[in-house]
Amino acid sequence: MQLIDGTYQYSGGVDTLSIAEKYGCPVYVYDFDIIKKQYNRLHSAFEGIPVKFNYACKALTNINILRLIKSLGAGLDAVSVQEVKLGLRAGFDPNEILYTPNCVSIEEMTEVVGLGVKVNVDNISMLEQFGQHFEGYPLCLRINPHIMAGGNSKISTGHIDSKFGISFHQLPLVERIIKATGIKVEGLHMHTGSEILDAEVFLRGAEILLGTASSFPDLEYVDFGSGFKVPYKENDIETDIEDLGEKIGERFKEFCKSYGKELTLKFEPGKYLVSESGTFLTKVNVIKQTTSTIFAGVDSGLNHLIRPMFYDSYHKMINVSRPEGKSRIYTVVGYICETDTFGINRKINEIQEGDVLAMMNAGAYCYSMSSNYNSRYRPAEVLIYNGQDHLIRKREVFDDLLRNQVELEF
Repeated sequence: MQLIDGTYQYSGGVDTLSIAEKYGCPVYVYDFDIIKKQYNRLHSAFEGIPVKFNYACKALTNINILRLIKSLGAGLDAVSVQEVKLGLRAGFDPNEILYTPNCVSIEEMTEVVGLGVKVNVDNISMLEQFGQHFEGYPLCLRINPHIMAGGNSKISTGHIDSKFGISFHQLPLVERIIKATGIKVEGLHMHTGSEILDAEVFLRGAEILLGTASSFPDLEYVDFGSGFKVPYKENDIETDIEDLGEKIGERFKEFCKSYGKELTLKFEPGKYLVSESGTFLTKVNVIKQTTSTIFAGVDSGLNHLIRPMFYDSYHKMINVSRPEGKSRIYTVVGYICETDTFGINRKINEIQEGDVLAMMNAGAYCYSMSSNYNSRYRPAEVLIYNGQDHLIRKREVFDDLLRNQVELEF
């Protein structure tokens, strides 16, 4: 979304306020041109390397987004059998999907194997069960490299006390299980966390993962996960993808040469692809002033966008109704019966009741983490594609709240 000739517009000149008027607020809006730009930047950074990007669809699972990302050439990273089924529905080949669960049952694993997708195992117990139930089915191993990385403790997944992955110190036990069960390991995987800035973090993990890879003779790919940081504020820092591509690519080529076989390098970008594509449009219900604070209360809350309350995440806010207005300081809050503060002491163009606020970087982990808390409806989703706006999810209505309830006669 950019300010052009005095109005905020999406790609192709689609007017932001017209979207709010046409579909109502609150509404999520995704601009596919930005997703495409992010994917192409990733691909260019690893030019000359046999690389595959699997979209981490937990970030945003709308079936239309999945289909468009597939059209770019991406595979899919799924963390549940439901995400696997969404990927298959979107047209991904089973061989293009890597299922990376955590603490799931053998029943779910059995269902996923029946769908024919690639499977990533991240604990010793499941590895033993897998070998007993699915003899000959190739799998990937998720290794915990014991690296503390990421922008928040809740999204750091590779440290020593993480529930994710098999400690690389447990590899002797892993090797014994593989030998006893005849498991074929076709891939190795790691994911240290989200919002990682420095290529050196990936390189530290790479040394552990590639050192481990030498013990597995049948590998087809090595998966470094993701965690690339995108900018949330003006002049914010972000992962230098070009630097990462150069350094990781060079190290990977060296490894393949010593391994004696050309493998595929994989990454799992989620936030990096879709975060900046999304804006969340809300309408201001009330302006309330206390002795020290001006509140702008909007028609949404933590039921629609929980990240600021859950992760202390920052989402830039723009008053699209008054692009040339004078700036004032506001605390933007929601309509939920708990403290649901989107931003404290934000400099925003003067707000009046009825104005439309846009919350930026709303493409990743926003709609997908929404709920019906306070019995509120989930919002609509709109896609900007080829300069046109398309409704890709209807706003919920009252019947949706009752859809799966069983009403008894008393």
